[in-house]
Amino acid sequence: MNDKGSAHPVFPLDQLLPPGGTVGRVTDRLADTRVPIHQPIAARWSPRAFDPEATLDGEQLTAILEAARWAATWGGRQPVRFVVGVRGDETFEALVGTLKRGNSYATAASALLLVCADEGPDENTALYAGVDAGAAIANASVEAVARGLVVHPMAGFDADAARAAFDVPDEVRPVAVLAVGTLGDYSTADPAIVERDSAPRRRMPLEEVAFAGRWGTAFTAGTSAAVP
Repeated sequence: MNDKGSAHPVFPLDQLLPPGGTVGRVTDRLADTRVPIHQPIAARWSPRAFDPEATLDGEQLTAILEAARWAATWGGRQPVRFVVGVRGDETFEALVGTLKRGNSYATAASALLLVCADEGPDENTALYAGVDAGAAIANASVEAVARGLVVHPMAGFDADAARAAFDVPDEVRPVAVLAVGTLGDYSTADPAIVERDSAPRRRMPLEEVAFAGRWGTAFTAGTSAAVP
């Protein structure tokens, strides 16, 4: 993404980290990985402080949706759909109205995307429609971060209210709301948000999530375990 001639801007790491080091040291926000990974993935986190004055231009928003559209999809079904609200329009306000109280910070985001999945005719298609929705959210998130933006996916919303507000068909499940925008200033943020976002980013150790040979046997790079 940073090669000369790329259509994307140089990865603006400073824009993705809390201004002034208010929320820990800047390095606290980067993923702690065994080997280097692409910066937009390492820098992706879910802040709650958005700049209420920042806006998204048409290219930024279109790129995020295109990244989501081109996520992997099981069997070529392409079941993922989006309802797109830009701050100040009716769709955005309707999406704000579906958010649970704990996600009220997202009213300062530049855009809200309702991510939905067409569950199809049976349990199998429903299962993988959810997988596809997750892949679309991941793609959208990384594309946003690569463009100097921040994202926060939210499960805390009223799916029934969203269904009613946008006439979502019965076979389509509202899965999540994705807040997209520019990182806000933590020096003026709600103290509760500062406290939550100050917590170190943590993941379970790789040995506890990647196995080889049998369940619970840690995968080690450069070795393989034969299945007994």
